[in-house]
Amino acid sequence: MTLVFDWLAKRAALTPDRTALVDAATGREFTYGEFDDRAGRLARYWREVWGLAPGDRVAILGQNSTEYFEALFAAAKAELILVPLNWRLAVPELEGIVADSEPGGILYDEEFAGEAGVLVPGGPGLEIGPGYEAALAGSGPLEMPARSLDDTWYFLYTAGTTGRPKGVIQTFGMALYNHLNIGIPIGLTQDDITLNLLPTFHSGGMNLYAIPTFIAGGTAIIQRAFDPAETFRLLEERATMFFGVPAVYLFLSQHPDFDTADLSGVRSWACGGAPMPVPLLERYQERGIVIRQGFGMTETGPTVFLVDDEHAVSKAGSVGLPQMFVEVRIADRDGNDVADGENGELLIRGPAVTPGYWKLPEVTAESIEDGWLHSGDVAMRDEDGYYYIVDRWKDMYISGGENVYPAEVENVLYGHPAVAEAAVIGIADDRWGEVGRAIVVLAEGAEADAGGLIEHCAERLAKFKVPQSVVFVDELPRNAAGKVLKQDLRADHGDG
Repeated sequence: MTLVFDWLAKRAALTPDRTALVDAATGREFTYGEFDDRAGRLARYWREVWGLAPGDRVAILGQNSTEYFEALFAAAKAELILVPLNWRLAVPELEGIVADSEPGGILYDEEFAGEAGVLVPGGPGLEIGPGYEAALAGSGPLEMPARSLDDTWYFLYTAGTTGRPKGVIQTFGMALYNHLNIGIPIGLTQDDITLNLLPTFHSGGMNLYAIPTFIAGGTAIIQRAFDPAETFRLLEERATMFFGVPAVYLFLSQHPDFDTADLSGVRSWACGGAPMPVPLLERYQERGIVIRQGFGMTETGPTVFLVDDEHAVSKAGSVGLPQMFVEVRIADRDGNDVADGENGELLIRGPAVTPGYWKLPEVTAESIEDGWLHSGDVAMRDEDGYYYIVDRWKDMYISGGENVYPAEVENVLYGHPAVAEAAVIGIADDRWGEVGRAIVVLAEGAEADAGGLIEHCAERLAKFKVPQSVVFVDELPRNAAGKVLKQDLRADHGDG
């Protein structure tokens, strides 16, 4: 058994007076000594007042906050498993997750008090606020025993786009190897200040870059929720490193402050979660900002790929190279490796890959074969060894016998000056089997018609890839990670 010790207590012993956490919403700041003490007090409260035992689950329902990370490390100290709940879901959806994870108690924001009472009726609950502070004040710190890197630290439930949500097991080892896979290539140190705005019920909110920041001994600013104006302020005032999803970068680029904000203090920019449109990368390059695109999954800790600084521009659109502690393959449907330049499914293995899904051994066995995780993503490697995520297997459609990857078409649409957002789906067609339909959000004040957008695509794409129809909408449906919900678009606009 490979032992893991209390990272937070270690950091508190090494740099007790260094600032660990900044809560952007409240302005409160905590040193590593205070962070460790508060997490230890919450751990003892859960064990002694709530009566939870090692291996029990505890749920948390709230937006981003410093208390969220106190709960994360309290769960580690108390040998419990934290279950972050997606506050954007409806109660019936959350009830399914709660029924699956069976938490022994719930920590929640004041605004979710009603939901918490429904989700864990009659069970112990604690509202973040005065009651939370009183619970910590009345408790003493609990020390974490030595744990195994294979021990479960928390669950992250998938968005459920392919069925009911699945609890992806997250271990201490996954967190450690993610830190090595992302912290080393971006040069994360204790002098860095990271701005963390991705939702904390998501792998990005936990690991890009909050947990790596704590391991390195840096400062993590926790932004309650993404707000472009506040994000610009925090980037200007303090942050040195930033990670966002394409939707965040898109909305920032559309904000009036984009061209004037002083972002010179941010030395590292990175993106993941979905393919980054090349025109958007170029928009930032015009501002002197080079964004390093990467790729990861909830099941991989998440970091798998990251493009290096030297090739972030020349390889725009690439997710880069597989990082130190991960191995990848691109395979056809028969499991055979494909040649460079050909598309196939991305397979991943390494110490940051999840051991499986909570209470779903059959799904685990289907998803992870001989140690290789089937990502469900279509990928391609070029002649220089750089990888590209072409699209999701399930989003690809076949038109006249030819595979069409919507992301490629969307990239072309993003190059039209009137297009703010675009998504492409396949719809049934009597002649071709399926054809493309573009769902488009126009830029503010811009005008365009379907014919003009189709012509724009026809000038840049093979005929079978060109969308045959265009639907204009006010906004695209997205999940908490900023990914466009293609299944919603197919339901609303896929009727032919």
